[in-house]
Amino acid sequence: MKSLWFYYLQGFKDIVSHGAIFTTLILSVLFYSFFYPTAYQAQQAEALPIIIVDEEQSNLSTRIIGQVAQSPNVEIEAITGNFAEAKQWVESQKADGILLLPDNLSQSLRHGETGGIGLYLSTANFLVTKQIGLGLATSVEQTLADYTERFGEVSDFSPALSVHQIPLFNPLSGYGSYVFPAVAPLIIHQTILLGLSMLILVYRERKIELNTNALIGMCLAVFTIGCLGCFYLFGFSFWLFDYPHGGNLFGMLLAVPVFIYTIIGMTCLFASFLDLPERAGHVIVFTSIPLFFLSGAAWPHAAMPLWMQVVGEILPSTQIVQMFIQLNQMGVPTTLILPKLLYLGMIGSLCFFLAYRRLISNCGTF
Repeated sequence: MKSLWFYYLQGFKDIVSHGAIFTTLILSVLFYSFFYPTAYQAQQAEALPIIIVDEEQSNLSTRIIGQVAQSPNVEIEAITGNFAEAKQWVESQKADGILLLPDNLSQSLRHGETGGIGLYLSTANFLVTKQIGLGLATSVEQTLADYTERFGEVSDFSPALSVHQIPLFNPLSGYGSYVFPAVAPLIIHQTILLGLSMLILVYRERKIELNTNALIGMCLAVFTIGCLGCFYLFGFSFWLFDYPHGGNLFGMLLAVPVFIYTIIGMTCLFASFLDLPERAGHVIVFTSIPLFFLSGAAWPHAAMPLWMQVVGEILPSTQIVQMFIQLNQMGVPTTLILPKLLYLGMIGSLCFFLAYRRLISNCGTF
């Protein structure tokens, strides 16, 4: 135990003394915890430019325009009576949408007709299109509902049944609340893969003997750093930037050690095939984005080719990302993520066994 404790503390000393490893394992987690959320702090596109074509210029159209002006999603660039002029604004990319209020709007509502108002959106950016459509539809719907109440006794017209979207796991429907909880486990995944690989290869370059206690002590030091990094991201960072969190605290506390154990085992095996510390960085460059896309967070597996679905499901990173989204954001019961924990534990144990044989049993010193 004294020998193990010595190598455990020595692992921390080696990490701190090597600038690149210290930056990768510790400082990069702190940096990304602010970099990613800050980049997406707006969450949604706001004040998107639109043109209103008011052909009727009535009391009703004025009320609709006033209601639209209060929406944070859009900003009225101009009001005109010429649709062709408004179309030119969109084609020249000075506006992203057109709201058409026809000249027979009030009359059609009084007669119980449902057609008339036109909404024309540029599809150059679908996120922008969604926000404009949401802002205009809500504003127009409320104004028409209030207006038609005055004619309830003389007309059978009633607005169509509204469909209200209530996100269960992303209340703001924001991009940051969607992407950062999925990226956070991959940040830990990649920093451990890079940092621990560099540490093992530094030992190799220095011809340092790596016995069983040295390997376990070094891994325990990285294990401690990895767990603390997870608790920092899933706890403090999610709370600080008001992302959904704490759905299943017990499940998260159980899953984090298994996750870190698996990544350390994979990294030890991976590092045993490298010849230079820089090689790990080369691999990180072209694997980070594919790992994220294959996780199913950015694009559903059902929409992928079958072979990509199989590859995605096999990757431990996929199970990790999905597991922590389920635990932190969705609050699923712990029993539902037990198959993922079992799979990760088996992968980690197998990798540790193979890594031990390559780093210790067969090599002695490396």
